[in-house]
Amino acid sequence: MSVAETINDILVDALQPVHLDVIDESHRHNVPADGESHFKLLIVSPSFDGQSLVQRHRSVNRLLAQQLAGPVHALGLHAYTEAEWLARGESVPKSPPCRSSQD
Repeated sequence: MSVAETINDILVDALQPVHLDVIDESHRHNVPADGESHFKLLIVSPSFDGQSLVQRHRSVNRLLAQQLAGPVHALGLHAYTEAEWLARGESVPKSPPCRSSQD
């Protein structure tokens, strides 16, 4: 199972998101072609209702502790309630370019 699939399964099981994108951005960084080390997560979950942004991030980081201690080097995290997601027009910020990449 890929790192992205593992991340997806952990988050689906624990947070039952209404929207989840696990985006492997490793190709934008100076890693081997098959490297899975840089990810961007977009997660919209009712479990985030009443939580601060810091609480949401801590929750996700706890769930992914094993991946963050191993293969995952960088994690861009966008965690929203359903109301916040709708208010944003269902859009997520673009990732900044990597210093070593051309995109």
